[in-house]
Amino acid sequence: MKHKSIAIDGPSGAGKSTMAKALAQELGFLYVDTGAIYRTLGLFALRRGAAPGSWTEVEPLLAQVSIRMAYAADGLQHMYLDGEDVTRAIRTPEVSTAASQISAIPQVRAFLMDMQRDMADNNDVVMDGRDIGTVVLPDADAKIFLTASAEDRAKRRHAELIERGETVDYDTVLADIIARDDRDTNRAAAPLRQAAGAALVDTTGISLEESFRLLLRTVQETLA
Repeated sequence: MKHKSIAIDGPSGAGKSTMAKALAQELGFLYVDTGAIYRTLGLFALRRGAAPGSWTEVEPLLAQVSIRMAYAADGLQHMYLDGEDVTRAIRTPEVSTAASQISAIPQVRAFLMDMQRDMADNNDVVMDGRDIGTVVLPDADAKIFLTASAEDRAKRRHAELIERGETVDYDTVLADIIARDDRDTNRAAAPLRQAAGAALVDTTGISLEESFRLLLRTVQETLA
């Protein structure tokens, strides 16, 4: 039996992970946060002292890294780097920047592609990232481009970081969001864009609950 797949793409801070996770739970699908995979590899590069944007420095590390994705008793996706649970460690601004840089390397994207496609071949999945509908799962049953204004996304990310006890100001977060948008949309390898046939879901100015209901309704209409 062919498994169903839902691809959700969008810029940094659009709430992809939060809403894709809730969508998967609502539909009984497996949630796959592909951004977390790149973040884990970015963290590995930083720990090894490599420049995440340099292919010559990153390439030798690919044969050494061990990345595993698993679902714990809490039902959430956890990322493991060389056996260590780095689920929280990969959510810092420094690692976010490293992930954006390392994901621009074509050989890195190819290296991680099989892991992502294998999950979709063997499960009903909700997969989110920046090139899921365009590259990873171009034949997904439903494709969504989830976005919001840079200011809205920065407010959400800032609140999330403050809630986790991190000291960071809004202007810094907004500047990071804008810089990442530029890198993601202008990179040579699988740039961020709305996939052909993808439905646009813009959550600017609405609450998380309203955003999720809009996403769920859009997906249900697409799958129908």
